[in-house]
Amino acid sequence: MSAAPTILIVDDQPINVQLLKRKLEREHMRVIAAYNGIEALETVRKEKPDLILLDVMMPDMDGIEVCQRLQSSDDTRSIPVIFVTARTSKEGKIEGLNVGAVDYITKPIDLDETLARVQTQLRFVAINREMIDLQRRLVDARRASTIGAVTQGIAHNLNNLLGVVMGHLDLIKAYYDNPEQVKKNVQHVEDAVGRIVSIIKQLSLLLVKTNPPLAKGSLPNLLAGSIKRFHVENALSAPVTIDNPLGDFAFDTNYEIFEEVVSKVLINAYESYGTDFGGPRPISIHTEIVEKPGNRRFLQLRIEDQGHGIDSEIRDRVFEPFISSKNTVGVGMGLTIARHSLRNLDGEVTLTDRDGGGTIATLLHPIEQKSRKSSDA
Repeated sequence: MSAAPTILIVDDQPINVQLLKRKLEREHMRVIAAYNGIEALETVRKEKPDLILLDVMMPDMDGIEVCQRLQSSDDTRSIPVIFVTARTSKEGKIEGLNVGAVDYITKPIDLDETLARVQTQLRFVAINREMIDLQRRLVDARRASTIGAVTQGIAHNLNNLLGVVMGHLDLIKAYYDNPEQVKKNVQHVEDAVGRIVSIIKQLSLLLVKTNPPLAKGSLPNLLAGSIKRFHVENALSAPVTIDNPLGDFAFDTNYEIFEEVVSKVLINAYESYGTDFGGPRPISIHTEIVEKPGNRRFLQLRIEDQGHGIDSEIRDRVFEPFISSKNTVGVGMGLTIARHSLRNLDGEVTLTDRDGGGTIATLLHPIEQKSRKSSDA
């Protein structure tokens, strides 16, 4: 750390505080003190120390309760606590570690050992802060990269579409006295303007709130609404087969986001067959409950098609904005929006190859959303 680390010593015995304070200050650490649990909590609130040396046996509020209160607050949970105690039993140490302490020092205190343990924990603090800073910078870089890709894609697509509009307007002027030609070119203009409007709408979807409101939803109803949106928004009647062994499963979600994500993955599956494909385009949805690390349960939707599969040229960039193997303008944000929107629900979208040809899109939606309020809808 560049600045001197701040150590809070909490002990109801002033002599213990003075001994530790002198030892740590010789190592260029800033030391502050508290002599009971209440004073310790108030000092932590004001000073935000880098580490706390906390005596377990204190009157009124012991070290165990102090540590529990520190762990219950987001502002103080990350501050490492080293317990200092006369207890030597295994049970006593386990109790302290179970409430959030990172280490244990037994009395009588060995000052050199205490210094070594403090320095070790401070190194962990420094590493953790560097990791948090690196993570923040990675997020900023990813965001900047996404904004750059979106901006470049918008400019390219809108320039192409505006070129189409201007070209057909010129043709309208040239053939103003030919109603059929005028009608034909006006339709091309309307189509191009429609694509421009579609791009603007898709951009607004990328600005989904990070904590969208949730409501209790029925899986069959959500799937039916998603398929209906897929049909209506794309003027299609392509059949979608549903394999739902979960039945009338209910969970907390955001209706708008859920249907938008599924419908965009469905149109991606439909378009994977290509413009030259004739006959039916099989698309199926399979549901199940899966458990991920941390004992978290997710609703998993597997949306399968038997189309051309993932183009090798865009495999690593398939979720980037305006990345598409289709040779048309105004397309290519569907998967970007799907992943972005589902991640706002703490979920995920991935694509893999399907055995026998085609693609499997796997959608993971968390079942428990403890940090958000939900309502029946």
